Amino acid sequence: MSHETVVILDFGSQYNQLIARKVRQQNVFCQILPFNTSIEKIRVLRPKGIIFTGGPASVYQKGAPLPSLEIFNLGVPILGICYGLQVMGKILGGKVLSSKQREYGRATLEVLNEGGHGGPPLLEGFDQNGSTVWMSHGDVVSELPPGFTAIGKTENSVHAAIADFQRNFYGVQFHPEVAHTKQGELILKNFLLNVCRCKGDWTPKNFIADSVKQIKENVGSEKIVLGLSGGVDSSVAAALISQAIGKQLICIFVDTGLLRKGETEQMRRHAVPLLKIVDARKRFLKRLAGVTDPEKKRKLIGGEFVRVFEEEAKKIKGATFLAQGTLYPDVIESQSSFGGPSATIKSHHNVGGLPKKMRLKLLEPLRELFKDEVREVGRQLGLPEEIVGRHPFPGPGLAVRILGAVSAEQVQILQEADAVFIEEIRRAGEYDKIWQAFAVLLPVKTVGVMGDERTYENTIALRAVTSTDGMTADWARIPDELLARISNRIINEVKGVNRVVYDISSKPPATIEWE
Repeated sequence: MSHETVVILDFGSQYNQLIARKVRQQNVFCQILPFNTSIEKIRVLRPKGIIFTGGPASVYQKGAPLPSLEIFNLGVPILGICYGLQVMGKILGGKVLSSKQREYGRATLEVLNEGGHGGPPLLEGFDQNGSTVWMSHGDVVSELPPGFTAIGKTENSVHAAIADFQRNFYGVQFHPEVAHTKQGELILKNFLLNVCRCKGDWTPKNFIADSVKQIKENVGSEKIVLGLSGGVDSSVAAALISQAIGKQLICIFVDTGLLRKGETEQMRRHAVPLLKIVDARKRFLKRLAGVTDPEKKRKLIGGEFVRVFEEEAKKIKGATFLAQGTLYPDVIESQSSFGGPSATIKSHHNVGGLPKKMRLKLLEPLRELFKDEVREVGRQLGLPEEIVGRHPFPGPGLAVRILGAVSAEQVQILQEADAVFIEEIRRAGEYDKIWQAFAVLLPVKTVGVMGDERTYENTIALRAVTSTDGMTADWARIPDELLARISNRIINEVKGVNRVVYDISSKPPATIEWE
């Protein structure tokens, strides 16, 4: 595509996706790549700038993640964050030592006006009286490399911000990407616009234009089959592809038996042109029989999806592509930040569940986008708010919300409980305040009393979180009286449930989904 690109090199930071989100908020496209990405690959991307993330290692340790020295000869501006600053310090001839006093938490940054009357380009507009920044480091750059000067300091860090103005290399010992750094977004904006001279023109409208052009070029006169779930991702993917190739797109809705209550009926009511509904409930449940491992569930479901699509695609003359609504977080979480040192969290059926040999070519037009970006693209494409504002739903469906083995009876229990939960939060006006809400069926039975009789029934856990992009999340503060009403309805209306609990875990350390 024709947009400007900034490369984010991942050194293992837990905040690498947050850096990417902050960059994109400035309408600048970026990609996260592993720290050891080849110079050749980086050159092909023609980046306007490069950002080194933080990381848990020490640069002087054996085997510490370090980039190629050649990266400093590309003539591209570089910003090092925390560990990234120390990487520049070590490789370019400075000294990095273990600090006598580890610095963690809030500190006050004092700007040193070494860049002329306007101040250093990186810190332009920064509060001259000092501003709060967030520190998290145990090492310090004790001696700056040749050509560098300090442009900011804190009480414990004389080199809290550094710059080589001639080569456009900058480093900050703190984390500008986190909310605790008061003017962190300003620092990233200054780097992107003042230092890298980015235009900041990567918008949903431009993304649509680029994508339509690329889809037309890649697909030509061939046909595409797309799995339409009714959720945000597949709906936006369908709208985008349809704008590019029109009737060459055939949407297939697979009833896996693992969907929300009434989902298939809803699709029939709102059927779009060239939509085919496939009843595959029995085959999915058969594949999952006795399977308890969540990763195995995801991969079995992913593989079965592909088989269903390929079977249906064989019936469609000229269909050679399989389209999916894969998003950037799916790719990041499934592939260890593209092979970088960040840990794999889980496989997504869109990414990790696909078999190595496929008859259909894969088309994933949204794989570079975060969820909120997908919603904006959907709005630009004219999709109604009831679709673009819908809560995320996992590709493997309720199989990963039923802990343990999956059966038709368990699916029905969970569907009923989930439907009550969603109905009540919609009725109370809470739905749009929540990023994602759902019920989970636990493999735990508990004692209860109903009608003076002892019961031994299932437990339902309710999960609701607030988030911007799903990469981090906090549990939603649903009013007590609403939770009480939801619990009462589930226990009274859903046969087989006698206990309801509410999950108050944040991400991290927990994930949003339970499996």
